Amino acid sequence: MRNRFCVAVLSFCALILPAPCAHAQSLPPEDHVVELGVMFWKPSPELVLSTDALSAAGVNEVDFVQEFGIEDTFFPEFRATLGRNHKFRVSFVTIKYDAETIVQRTIRWEGRTFNIGVPASADIKWNLWKFGYEWDVVSRERGFFGLIADLKYNRVEASIDSPALTSAAATDTTALVPTFGAIGRGRLAPMVSVTGELTGLSITRDEFEAKFFDFDLYGTVSFGRHVGVQGGYRSVVVDYLVDEDSGDLKMKGPYFGAVVRF
Repeated sequence: MRNRFCVAVLSFCALILPAPCAHAQSLPPEDHVVELGVMFWKPSPELVLSTDALSAAGVNEVDFVQEFGIEDTFFPEFRATLGRNHKFRVSFVTIKYDAETIVQRTIRWEGRTFNIGVPASADIKWNLWKFGYEWDVVSRERGFFGLIADLKYNRVEASIDSPALTSAAATDTTALVPTFGAIGRGRLAPMVSVTGELTGLSITRDEFEAKFFDFDLYGTVSFGRHVGVQGGYRSVVVDYLVDEDSGDLKMKGPYFGAVVRF
């Protein structure tokens, strides 16, 4: 994935370097100050979680997608960018799944036991905020190349419930992860562009471990200077260990949406 991103960035840089071009002056510059967007993302999930109580019971993890038959669905993501060459970026998406099943193997979660044949339901909610700063180091009419520093706020809530229990077995984990990376955009036509960005970081500190990689590749078709539509592919990969609660989360899939600019 990262190799593909490097190839894309080099291609973008080639596009934005000055070159003889009869219509270069007709290409619209990145002159807007505010960009607001709504995307509809349909990722294929991988959601493997474990808790301290689960580990103590000798069971390493619960694969919520496999155990509860979680299926792909759409989630709205909201994005905002403020600035020109120096940009402040914010995005937010809530990933939420509700599923029911008849337990096929014994599951132990937060000190509770769910035996084979018992009906059970799972609720998972992942709030993902991204607060970032982008500096476009090279900016031309044909595109730009920039550097990104982000702070990603993650809150993962997961619970398993059953009629046999008086209350649900639940866990709630929060992690702040700084990430760094790059972004590149090249214009294929006056109103058509392709953008790729990759941010990530790996942290190990005492009882806190986190790996976070966020890859986003998308195309934009603009209708005038203020409105456009986008379609792309986003991959978010997170591994964490916080207070002996751990997670291996992967969300990968296509999205589409619209943007307005001022």
